[in-house]
Amino acid sequence: MGRKEDIIKKVNEIMDNKFEVEDIAYVPDIADSKLTFGNKGLRFEATVLHIDMRGSTKILNSHNRAIVAKIHMAYFHTIVKIAGFLGGYVRSFNGDSMLVFFPGTTKTTLSQAVKAAMNMKYMIIDEESGINKSLKKYSAIDFGIGLDDGKVLCTKIGIGGDSNNKGLFWAGNAVNKSVKISDLAKSPRQICISEYVYNNLNDDVKFVTKKNFIGQEEKINMWQCSSFTYNRQTENYYHTSYHWSI
Repeated sequence: MGRKEDIIKKVNEIMDNKFEVEDIAYVPDIADSKLTFGNKGLRFEATVLHIDMRGSTKILNSHNRAIVAKIHMAYFHTIVKIAGFLGGYVRSFNGDSMLVFFPGTTKTTLSQAVKAAMNMKYMIIDEESGINKSLKKYSAIDFGIGLDDGKVLCTKIGIGGDSNNKGLFWAGNAVNKSVKISDLAKSPRQICISEYVYNNLNDDVKFVTKKNFIGQEEKINMWQCSSFTYNRQTENYYHTSYHWSI
């Protein structure tokens, strides 16, 4: 079979055959035996965290390649470790951005994802975190974080038998919206969440207790509401400048 005919045959198989979806309660990885290059996907519910490093071109132009590599290694290591501490799984490294999935359907799993975002912010930007000074001696890292929750469909894409030409594709509004919301940060290093996430937060990641001017303790909402356009509709999202120390 010629090269062109081989492509035509495979594309027709994909487009003409029924697509099978299996519901699961975990985050799949590339080695999952249930994922093949056939028409099958695994669907799960999770809170999706998207973090995007900004200003990478400036960093690249300011430092030699070895320094740029070190900055990215430290940044990625920090995100992966914090995600793991709180039940999250990093499954997509895309240039300067990462997708992290926190599987589950409860307020607790959702709130853990938001707490992870606050931990990530603390470790990268707070001078007392233990790594901030090491990072910013080269370049301060700017980033945006966005979170949404919902069903995610995972499929394997690429060519079987070639480990360098295969990967996982993640489809769903929760993925798309988390990316969109991370782009909405109006100030550096802001955390933004969808209205669904905000409405399902536990109080410990929604409110902070502070003393007012007469010394009485009062609850203060850490989040501010703004709006954006998604799928041609106006939706609310919430953003905060707070972070959570480890």
